[in-house]
Amino acid sequence: QLQLVQSGGGLVQPGGSLRLSCVASRLPLDPYNIGWYRKAPGKEREEISCIRSSTGTSTYADSVKGRFTATKDNVARTVYLQMSSLKTEDTAVYSCARSRGPTCQFPLEGSWGQGTQVTVSS
Repeated sequence: QLQLVQSGGGLVQPGGSLRLSCVASRLPLDPYNIGWYRKAPGKEREEISCIRSSTGTSTYADSVKGRFTATKDNVARTVYLQMSSLKTEDTAVYSCARSRGPTCQFPLEGSWGQGTQVTVSS
């Protein structure tokens, strides 16, 4: 019931944009935080954005700050990740997940989206 369903992603040229979506098919988004994470080959999973349920505010990793924007639509039960000025180093599998508490540091088991590949290449 916690699971999220993702859409979006694909292949884009450097400097391009993509939007990812993460839909809560059963339970509402609140009172969970929604985090976006990415995993590139040979690298650790990175938390890139967190929308906190308590405040509605979003925080970002330094690697994407100023280029990525996370928003949520509670009525549509959807969280979006708008990615702009994409770089080759943004290539990764992107996933969303719910979490509780003050951060998105500890995603809840069973809440992960299925993951979507984003490839930035010319």
